[in-house]
Amino acid sequence: MGKGKLAKFADMETYENVFQYPYSVVDHVSFDLQGHWREQYFHNDNPIVLELGCGKGEYAVELARNYPDKNFIGVDIKGARMWTGATQALNEGLKNVAFLRTNIEIIDRFFAKDEVQEIWLTFSDPQMKNPRKRLTSTYFLERYRHFLVDNGTIHLKTDSNFLFTYTTFVAEKNQLPVDFRTEDLYHDVLSAQNVEPATLSVQTYYESMWIARGLNIKYMRWHLPHTVALEEPDVEIELDDYRSYHRDKRSSKDKAK
Repeated sequence: MGKGKLAKFADMETYENVFQYPYSVVDHVSFDLQGHWREQYFHNDNPIVLELGCGKGEYAVELARNYPDKNFIGVDIKGARMWTGATQALNEGLKNVAFLRTNIEIIDRFFAKDEVQEIWLTFSDPQMKNPRKRLTSTYFLERYRHFLVDNGTIHLKTDSNFLFTYTTFVAEKNQLPVDFRTEDLYHDVLSAQNVEPATLSVQTYYESMWIARGLNIKYMRWHLPHTVALEEPDVEIELDDYRSYHRDKRSSKDKAK
């Protein structure tokens, strides 16, 4: 029998690779590692890569296995899910991966200017009804610029045509440099030439579910300059017409902005 939520939370209170600030969205709690992740936690000068909305954390752990010369931090508010990846990392002695339990809306409170080199967004909720909650919206991109280096890299993996299309419009509207974009990552012959091997070989728990259901996995890699004045695209996009895991359109409309 697996552990329950309370037992997992108790475990994580003792984990050296987990930092929990679930209520700091209300109270601005100071964070001592802000600006000091490399010297005080990772003890190296390697690039820092965030996975925002890391879920079970298995993607961050697998990336850490594949890239020992990079530091990875999985971020999510769901602590019971995060326990899986955090436990794996501890059991394997992976020192280049950590987990931060907090709301992504306040992610800029935990990292200093130019402290992060890359961001991964893996199967984020498309938030079809609320643009400000989409992790690729200009609202979030502005936050990322507080700590992501100039022209830092952002990766999006998603099963959602809505989120993928929306993100494409955001990039086009703001002329953000796009390195690679595909609507079918695992069947596009150009993918092997344009993405790192781990992008194809590492899969999240949810990604494996979507693939098993025959859904195409969409991928996009772009850069975020600091100097661009970001604007939201004024376009209507068709809503996803299928039910994802614990997710549906939650709307009678066919399109949204």
